Amino acid sequence: MFRPPSTQSLACFESSARLRSFTAAARELNLTQGAVSRQIQTLEDRLGVPLFSGRRDAMALTDAGREYLAEIAPLLRQLERATMNVMALKGRGGALSLSVGASLGSYWLIPRLPAFTRAHGEITLNLRTRVGPVDFSTASVEASLEFGDGQRPGLHNDFVVPLQLSPYAAPSWVAAHGREIDAGTPRSALIQHLTLPDAWEGWFAQQGIEASPGHVGPRYEVMSMALNATVAGMGVALLPAYMAGDLLAAGRLERLSDAAWQHPKGYYLVYPPASAQMRALKVFRDWLLLQHEAGAAEGSLMQLP
Repeated sequence: MFRPPSTQSLACFESSARLRSFTAAARELNLTQGAVSRQIQTLEDRLGVPLFSGRRDAMALTDAGREYLAEIAPLLRQLERATMNVMALKGRGGALSLSVGASLGSYWLIPRLPAFTRAHGEITLNLRTRVGPVDFSTASVEASLEFGDGQRPGLHNDFVVPLQLSPYAAPSWVAAHGREIDAGTPRSALIQHLTLPDAWEGWFAQQGIEASPGHVGPRYEVMSMALNATVAGMGVALLPAYMAGDLLAAGRLERLSDAAWQHPKGYYLVYPPASAQMRALKVFRDWLLLQHEAGAAEGSLMQLP
């Protein structure tokens, strides 16, 4: 029967590889240098390949060592988090590390989190932000709430939030240029966000407007920057109601059309099979899907609970 290497030998290997020193690893793990060396030797004998090409201060990983480290490092981090969760919460809850886009996290998720915390105070939700899909083999997160098409092979993809966009502008811009957004609107006034380069074309097509090609307005990497540029009067941006709602109510933005264009992609909760059995993730997933269902019942997924 196969018996995996001991956790201590794997910890010694990971620490030595990261610190490039058996001595430094020994200090970190509160072991002797000899104990670390013996654990590495036992691991190499077990695997049948050398993991390090040096034994002194200039230690370097072999090709096999680099590949092995890439495989086990995420598992050791997950084991550490699981152990800390059980020790701290005695199995009553847990922690979930989640990656989420900055705009969705700030304007859609965080305003809803007090309700989640009230219902599930035993779960700690740790948030990290990034642009684009997560590589779960290297990222220290168990799940990601990310923009995409829900077609990431080998991963669970649960649809959570659609992206519905309408044109907004500052009152000062409307006073100077009017409320009509049509083929005559200068292309240079159309603010774009780089994650949605096809948004304006999609909105014009839905309205049956043949917009002339040409120069477009300023481009921003994330949607929150496009929002701030719109508030500053720099042009018109297509924004979701969950971002523009408060500024609309405060009179700092005006909605220039009741029409909303839904992007073919949306926001999905994405996670690897290894995370699927986590109690914290199961609870958070069920809660997220309830947000989706509640919004659909109200006729808009962008209303705050």
